[in-house]
Amino acid sequence: QVQLVESGGGLVQAGGSLRLSCAASGRTFSYGAMGWFRQAPGKERDFVAAINRITGATEYTDSVKGRFTIASDNAENTVYLQMNSLRPEDTAVYFCAARRTWVMSYSQVNYDYWGQGTQVTVSS
Repeated sequence: QVQLVESGGGLVQAGGSLRLSCAASGRTFSYGAMGWFRQAPGKERDFVAAINRITGATEYTDSVKGRFTIASDNAENTVYLQMNSLRPEDTAVYFCAARRTWVMSYSQVNYDYWGQGTQVTVSS
């Protein structure tokens, strides 16, 4: 099993920045690709970004390209999501997730482990 714990959420004004962290523990050799998803009130959980922790390849949903950056510190078993130029529509609970394979995926059903989520609120 792999345990994931997110941190770094909070309240920020539009245009501001936050950095989310996702720390993995347990059988950390057993997971490969990592992803960030978000869920706004009354909406489905959506893909935000993913990273292949070996190659460093990344993928982003269109709405965050150029504003968000996903990065991995493999020595620390931690994945980060740097969020700049935040907008009110970025308000959501942000979840990190891990796959047993190295292949990135946009679909939450392909992820095997999930964190509990961290709230991000962007005020206008």
